[in-house]
Amino acid sequence: MDLPNKMTADEAVRLIKSGDRVLIQGGAATPQTLIRAMVARASELKGVNIVHLHTEGECGYTAPNLRESFYTNAFFIGGNIRKMIGDTADYIPIFLSDIPSLFRQGYMPLDVVLVNVSPPDKHGFCSLGVSVDIVISGIERGKKVIAQINPKMPRTFGDAIVHINTFAACVEVDEDIYEMKLVAPSEEEKAIGKNIASIIEDGATLQMGIGGIPNAVLSYLMNHKNLGVHTEMFSEGIVDLVEKGIVNGSKKKVNPYKIVSGFAMGTRRLYDFMDDNAEIEMLDIGYVNDTSVIRQNPKVTAINSAIEIDITGQVCADSIGTKMFSGVGGQMDFMRGAALSEGGKPIIAVNSTTLKGVSKIVPMLKQGAGVVTTRAHARFVVTEYGVAELFGRSLKQRAESLRDIAHPDHREALDKAIFERFGSSVKV
Repeated sequence: MDLPNKMTADEAVRLIKSGDRVLIQGGAATPQTLIRAMVARASELKGVNIVHLHTEGECGYTAPNLRESFYTNAFFIGGNIRKMIGDTADYIPIFLSDIPSLFRQGYMPLDVVLVNVSPPDKHGFCSLGVSVDIVISGIERGKKVIAQINPKMPRTFGDAIVHINTFAACVEVDEDIYEMKLVAPSEEEKAIGKNIASIIEDGATLQMGIGGIPNAVLSYLMNHKNLGVHTEMFSEGIVDLVEKGIVNGSKKKVNPYKIVSGFAMGTRRLYDFMDDNAEIEMLDIGYVNDTSVIRQNPKVTAINSAIEIDITGQVCADSIGTKMFSGVGGQMDFMRGAALSEGGKPIIAVNSTTLKGVSKIVPMLKQGAGVVTTRAHARFVVTEYGVAELFGRSLKQRAESLRDIAHPDHREALDKAIFERFGSSVKV
């Protein structure tokens, strides 16, 4: 069909004015053509505030020489802007589930929203494809929405469907969406995956991220039955489980028989799997990450990661000391939702050490480290050495449980720290 308000990218970004706040769709859907065109106008713009979740690919708007033109406030820090935090970018600490309310309740008015969508169907409806998350609320409240119309964006359903007349400008592109390289899990990650899989029950509803540990977990679920998925994000590790009928959503109470997510990231295999797949519902993150929704599903098993964990169970997942690394994200949304779910298991999964051999289970968090999951919320911690169950355990008991799954090279030092802090050891 003919596109209304069809323009070139250069023409479309002229809708952005100095002082505007611009929301950019993130993840694999990051609209690179529009970003490059916006950055090319830098000399004409001043004080444009960019907001987004983590983005992939180029982010020229954070260049030091463009600080008078653009300033970024990220809700989650991706690798492409990490070095610019504290310079041309900053971080807004917030639960992922709360971000849509910033737009809908007027805390953060939006002047322009940049998106990357599939071509319209015969009725004029496009799809936000692999990234609905916070951007659908931005589209609802943004004054002007500029869209890349991209045939390489898979057509997904749920809250992803947006009518072509929503867009103040349409720019035709043929742009590859970001593909994340698959890396085989390490031996340690395989061991962690096996340990986690051992406590996942048939009929569980899974929340997992992307990377070596989640992929390893999924590879050990081939003998499970009737699993469901309700997760803020997913990658292609679930494709094999769906094709084998292991993930079918039959036991879910909310959105049964559906894979529910806010965004996805993987290779073209994943995006082709998602395309026109009515089993997948890409939904507003305010719903996906709502604790009151999550808890309704049975045996919610939430698998999240950490930078370091202290011996009382405090989990730092967003910073290395005072240096911001990622963000709060949706960890607490799902940790609490899983805890409240009947038979649920909130899990923090980590390698016992960093690549440099530094223990991730420590006597105390680094000075300035952020506590994303409190000691009261931490229930299961898993490393390649086992599972520590913390729920209902005293400080002494949980310290010893965590010591027992630390790397053997660090257990003596942890034992000393436990004795100095709590006195003689206690049987658990």
